[in-house]
Amino acid sequence: MTGAESEPDLRDELRELEENLAQLRKDAAELRRRIGERADAPGDEVDVATALTEAEELEAFIAELEARREELRQRLGGEGG
Repeated sequence: MTGAESEPDLRDELRELEENLAQLRKDAAELRRRIGERADAPGDEVDVATALTEAEELEAFIAELEARREELRQRLGGEGG
């Protein structure tokens, strides 16, 4: 842990990150559900493709946040809840 970030600051960041991850996972699951519903229905293929791209970008962002979470946990000595 560096002097720039205290343990309480890191714990606060980790808590906020966990909350964000939970919401983003929920959002990604909902988006995938809606894509599945639209994929079998007649409609605009461009809309489905756009939604798929959005879902993939959201999942990539989730992966980045998960990496940050692991970094925070390591900095806190393997803790992190």
